[in-house]
Amino acid sequence: MNKLVFAALITGALAVPAFAADYTIMAPAAPGGGWDQTARAMQEALQSDGISGNVQVTNVPGAGGTIGLAQFVNQSTGNPNALIVGGYVMVGAILTNASPVTLEQVTPIARLTGEAVVVVVPAASDLQTMDDLVAKLKADPGSVSWAGGSAGGADHITAGLIAKTVGVDPTAVNYIAYSGGGEALAALLGGQVTVGISGYSEFASQIAAGELRLLAVSSDERIPGVDAPTLREAGIDMALQNWRMVAAAPGITDEQKASITADIEKMVNSQSWKTTLETKGWVDTYLAGGEFAAQLAADTAATEAILKDIGLVQ
Repeated sequence: MNKLVFAALITGALAVPAFAADYTIMAPAAPGGGWDQTARAMQEALQSDGISGNVQVTNVPGAGGTIGLAQFVNQSTGNPNALIVGGYVMVGAILTNASPVTLEQVTPIARLTGEAVVVVVPAASDLQTMDDLVAKLKADPGSVSWAGGSAGGADHITAGLIAKTVGVDPTAVNYIAYSGGGEALAALLGGQVTVGISGYSEFASQIAAGELRLLAVSSDERIPGVDAPTLREAGIDMALQNWRMVAAAPGITDEQKASITADIEKMVNSQSWKTTLETKGWVDTYLAGGEFAAQLAADTAATEAILKDIGLVQ
């Protein structure tokens, strides 16, 4: 081959942008919930913006993400292509399940999003407002069944804090934990439970369709474009924001961690990701590096205090 032609071919090959590592993202929950939605939104953004050529999502549900977390830690050590989605719910589940595997054993990469927890009832419910719900709760705490995500997670904590704030024993809350948003939604729409409590994105389409009535949101401020009061506006003096994160495997090198962090930073700045945040009603709470590691430690300590307060952890 002519040397000039060969040199041109080599130069051309080098000019083609190389994809970063192909990733497998574990959503440690059933399809339909917030972690699953987060993992699939990451998959879409990483691929559509050419950050990674091939991204796979796997679901490993159970025990508030601790089953998936244990599998991730045991099977992915040293693998720079393995990621796991987690967050506030997992922090609580680790404590309530006395999990032998904790978030200290993974490599934290970044906090990604925050989301209000919402309180909803079926459209046919006689509960029209939070006042109605509080009155029923005070009259007989056990008569109000709450469908939400894993025990000890943001949904459960919110239900417990609502009860405590209005003067009801939080340990008397009749909370029914489901491993995925789809299961909780089916129970709610089927009239098997009184109230649904979860992230806004898990109920958004049913709220828009008029199948569910939104009573209140847990954030400090109203969700833009959503006609529902905050808990404080409804007379319950508390606020809480669920958050979600991504972590990498244990035992990766500093260089591998830096590469993953760079890819995630590109992802959160992509148009695909920004569109998802807007569509889902998620708040951009991106925080990486040492700042995120410090925040994670602080949130773990604060969550343990809350769980003890509402009787979920001794």
